[in-house]
Amino acid sequence: MATYRTQIQYGAPNAPWHDDADLAIVIQTRNAVVPDKARPATGTQVTWSGPQGNGSITFFDDGASFQGAAQFPGEGPVAYRGTAR
Repeated sequence: MATYRTQIQYGAPNAPWHDDADLAIVIQTRNAVVPDKARPATGTQVTWSGPQGNGSITFFDDGASFQGAAQFPGEGPVAYRGTAR
């Protein structure tokens, strides 16, 4: 499982970033996309949608960080980024 400290940014592109809840990811099918004990490879993209919100992120620096966008229930879309714990 890869765990990330996350931040959101709303408003203008120059607006400040705000700490948000951690993101934990494990995705496995025939092969591990995000392995149990590792980070996703650079360029890996993850998109999700459900009652708890939706998002789309891309991983960089051997999975040490990600950038993308998210939208949580009752809120508008925000820029979303994270760094590995």
